[in-house]
Amino acid sequence: MELCPCGSQKEYADCCQPLIKGDRTAETAEALMRSRYAAHAKKEFDYIFETTHHSNRQEADRKGTAAWSRKLDWQRLEIRNTEKGGPDDSAGTVEFLARYRKDGKAFDHHEIAEFVREDGRWYFKDGQAPQPVQAIRQGPKIGRNDPCICGSGKKYKKCCGK
Repeated sequence: MELCPCGSQKEYADCCQPLIKGDRTAETAEALMRSRYAAHAKKEFDYIFETTHHSNRQEADRKGTAAWSRKLDWQRLEIRNTEKGGPDDSAGTVEFLARYRKDGKAFDHHEIAEFVREDGRWYFKDGQAPQPVQAIRQGPKIGRNDPCICGSGKKYKKCCGK
């Protein structure tokens, strides 16, 4: 039994392989996203090209995507959020985090992918990086030279701030 690379915990033969081989089409934007990730992991670059919206298909991109993805060892897909993209929708978005390794180093690809449905088929339209979330401190700022919060009487930098 070979688990599908998309992270569904289903067998590859019952999950993304039928989509990649053209035996059936994705019912949702998320299903297409998962199958495109599996196609990257399985080096099935024709599927990635064919499921890209015709307005964004360019042969140079096809070759560039394949060259880029061949160098990567895809590790895991995490779906963070989906909006619309169901069987009755004509558009949807999927926020995902794809983890991969290149030259022994770990990387994350975080994206919000836009999908459209035309003639009953889902296509990847475009993707963008999510907006960074600004961190907001919940308590007062503790300076390096302030007394330590643990009550030891030492400076923070010499105690808990080490």
